[in-house]
Amino acid sequence: MSTIPSPEAVCAALRVETLCAAAVRALTGEAALHYRGGRLCRQSLPLPLYAPHLRGNAYEENLAALRGAADGAAVRLLHSDPAMHRSMAPAHRVARLLFELFEQVRCEALSLPGMPGLARNVRDRFEGWLRAYNRSGLADDHLGILVYTVVQVVWSRVTGWPVLEDTEHLIEATRAAIVPTIGTHLADLRRHRFDQRAYATHACQLAQQVASMLDEARDALASDSEDKARDADDALTSFSLWADFEFDSEESSEAAPGGATTSQRGVPGTSPGYVAYTTQYDREVRAGTLVRPVLLREYRERLDERIAASRINIARVARVLQAALAVPERDGWSFGEEEGRIDGRRLAQLISSPGERRLFTRDRMRPRGDCVVGFLTDCSASVKAHIAPVAMLIDVLVRACEQAGVATEVLGYTTGAWNGGRARLDWLARGRPPHPGRLNEVCHMVFKRAEDTWRRARADLAAFFKADLFREGADGEAVEWACTRLAAHACARRILVVISDGSPMDAATAQTNGAAYLDNHLRDVLARRETLRDVEIIGLGLGRDPSLFYRYCAALDPAARLDMTEVARLAQWIGARR
Repeated sequence: MSTIPSPEAVCAALRVETLCAAAVRALTGEAALHYRGGRLCRQSLPLPLYAPHLRGNAYEENLAALRGAADGAAVRLLHSDPAMHRSMAPAHRVARLLFELFEQVRCEALSLPGMPGLARNVRDRFEGWLRAYNRSGLADDHLGILVYTVVQVVWSRVTGWPVLEDTEHLIEATRAAIVPTIGTHLADLRRHRFDQRAYATHACQLAQQVASMLDEARDALASDSEDKARDADDALTSFSLWADFEFDSEESSEAAPGGATTSQRGVPGTSPGYVAYTTQYDREVRAGTLVRPVLLREYRERLDERIAASRINIARVARVLQAALAVPERDGWSFGEEEGRIDGRRLAQLISSPGERRLFTRDRMRPRGDCVVGFLTDCSASVKAHIAPVAMLIDVLVRACEQAGVATEVLGYTTGAWNGGRARLDWLARGRPPHPGRLNEVCHMVFKRAEDTWRRARADLAAFFKADLFREGADGEAVEWACTRLAAHACARRILVVISDGSPMDAATAQTNGAAYLDNHLRDVLARRETLRDVEIIGLGLGRDPSLFYRYCAALDPAARLDMTEVARLAQWIGARR
């Protein structure tokens, strides 16, 4: 049903990323560097390192492979000027990917002197990427083998290392055909590897020349048949996607508006660049008040039937949660023990029965759930089709947490209307001023407070089934709101589980501020909360991988049947120490 990693896998992946980040910080001297989802980040922003072999997956790769990617990123930061590199990059997508690879090869050729281990790491990493590229089948056609050959020839010429022995026979014919054409550029790259500007000039020319060769080969295939042309386009698309980057999303993202109009309101606790056009229509409501009592009882009966049919052992889930979340607390003394402190009241028993060993007393410990867990559910229209298993999962986990002595909050977020509602009408009436910020009326719903028991809130939890609650959503504000509520509780641990099926979506806001406006705000909120360390935020994606936003996350298949195994595994994942 899900791709939830085990707690052991989560801890192991985090440990590997921490070690790799420490290596990069030691080499570069930058204290703000860390890894998030395989991407090297400075503070909260991912660095524009687009060479494909610099991306890693801590869940699938071993430490040696990831250390090679980390060392490659470190030498790139040390030997490359990003502003100069960006200014000289070609516009053609494939040419730019080649240009990125060529610059990374230059930096790896300049590995720190006296560090043979680092040079070996980056070489092993690049050779591993070459083998993976070949295994993926991208080198099986004419266009793929051309790119594959160029990359290997440039890497060999600039670094002085031989081409990959495993595929030398595969590229030999292509290498013999293209080296007379690109030989001059290869010699210039080797000669100018210590001068980034001169090197970039020749690297750009070579990348554009190879891109032209690819375009000519694609046109030749197109003249033969449409099927071959389509295959060629698929090959180039696959090659671009193999790098797994987005040039435009990070470099051309819109800057935050410089000033807010008189009607704009800064949202408390959010980033300075994020504003709401008006907060007049925002509201926080108890979810149960939005549904008629008779209908709410019907929804509760429907939810109870689903839970009963699933045959989930809530007591067992509670034991899993208690083991993961509870902390030991002293609860008096335990007498009649065979070791510990001597109990003075039993000394007479020692004299009368010299063989008696139960003369000691020890501290009696009991588990205490010094923790609060919040469930924040995305109530956008796309979640409506999956809300039945989500409501069932939340209800089961809330009951299990209560049995384990752990407090819970259940929250939801949506908008008060479609397409901006009254906030957009106000904006239109004022002449559509530019950069209005969040242009909708948000609605934050409380299904269960931490102070309430499950029995008291069980009816309100069924309000998830009310269809017209589901509209759009501003995830960043909702996460900030939920974190603020959890942070008010004096507990050792505060955990927020965000259940969503993708990116924030509000049509009116996206149309007036840019598609990335809400996405960037969500990233800012998550980065700031991670810095504060007051709330552990984890993302549970419904049918989608939420790792684009959440550092600790898992994906859940809402179409599959929710059974005891998956609920117990999810409970263990929520409680895992990170």
